[in-house]
Amino acid sequence: MPLLEVVQTHYVSASIRLTETSASQLDQYAAFIHATADEVIDQALAYVFSKDRDFQEFLRTPEAQRIAPTLRVRRAVPNDAVDAPAKKSVSVASSASHTPAIVAGSKA
Repeated sequence: MPLLEVVQTHYVSASIRLTETSASQLDQYAAFIHATADEVIDQALAYVFSKDRDFQEFLRTPEAQRIAPTLRVRRAVPNDAVDAPAKKSVSVASSASHTPAIVAGSKA
């Protein structure tokens, strides 16, 4: 069994608003744990989502599949859009990057 598992992670860029206090503390916490603000937000949300039992129950309902998105996700611009501005993109690709994440000690 391999000691490392490489997981391809799909990231999107989104725009959010925070209070000045939250933004400052986010930067301070990121510095405290030697991470980026993006990593802190991603991990904090994953933690809250996984621990909230009511939310986990909600995810299993049909209503959860019908929500109207409110997060402002920035869509990636296709590479050929710069060369051909007349083309309209119908791509739904929203990834800013595909970055492999290495999970130590994980099991397949």
